[in-house]
Amino acid sequence: MTTTPSSKDDRHIATDLVARMREGERHAIARVLTELERTTPHTMNLLEALVPELGGAPVIGITGPPGAGKSTLVNALIRHWREHDRRVGVIAVDPASPISGGAILGDRIRMTAALEDDGVFVRSLSSGGHLGGLSPAAVRIIDGLDAADYDPVLIETVGTGQSEIDVAEVSDVRVVISAPGLGDGIQAMKSGLLEIADILVVNKADQRGAEQTRQQLMAALSIRSGERRDVPVLMTTATDGSGVAELAAAVDERASLAQQTPVDDRRQRRARYLITHAATAWVRKALADQPPDQLRQLAGDVLSGHCTALEAAQRLFQFSKEK
Repeated sequence: MTTTPSSKDDRHIATDLVARMREGERHAIARVLTELERTTPHTMNLLEALVPELGGAPVIGITGPPGAGKSTLVNALIRHWREHDRRVGVIAVDPASPISGGAILGDRIRMTAALEDDGVFVRSLSSGGHLGGLSPAAVRIIDGLDAADYDPVLIETVGTGQSEIDVAEVSDVRVVISAPGLGDGIQAMKSGLLEIADILVVNKADQRGAEQTRQQLMAALSIRSGERRDVPVLMTTATDGSGVAELAAAVDERASLAQQTPVDDRRQRRARYLITHAATAWVRKALADQPPDQLRQLAGDVLSGHCTALEAAQRLFQFSKEK
């Protein structure tokens, strides 16, 4: 995203939109989130106007293998928090459509608790092919939902295994959901999801094998050292609400601990994620733009021992700067 000088009119539009959003006008909320998602000419002005309104709403990452019932469980959590008059913001990261590239909206369709409820706002995002299942737009939308007084803000990611750990970079509390029957407990251990979890959940606890999955996860936790062993393993059945209140209480407890860290520090962590993501994209583009002969020459120098891979990379980006 490139920045251009903004006029007083542009800044006034942004300030007015944020003020209307703060008053609960859903059209204004939707407009702000769309501007943030698409990085339009108004995006930078909006981000600036949002800063004084940020209250540091806890960001809850919901992830886990496909088929674990993440969306159904998120729907149950929404119902629970709404019964306690909490306003809930949800970022549902769906797989990208192979035709349009947009979100398929499967998660949003399943979140029936959000229908016709002004206390819930769901924004579906396409993963857009991002390896972590989380596009940079999600980070900006976190601030938008926070400024609109939604608390908590949930992020439900696509659920594609090892690449899901990106959600750990932007969330204050990470909930990893497994389910019996499909090897999800083992999958969570193999994929590294276990390492990011603040709370582990065995959903579909009414199915055969649920207790075995819980025991597997507890056994995996027992070999970890230090505070990472202190991770609760909860049982839920999202379809009938069993265990949902206990899960919500555990999330709120972990969120309270996370909120002891200053808001600016938590936002700094998310900004570092954005910078890293942008740098990675820049590196990929730089590689793609290099003439094949130049890459072949560098590869030959590495193989012949004339330079290390690091030195070749430094030369590569020196070439990029000189273009």
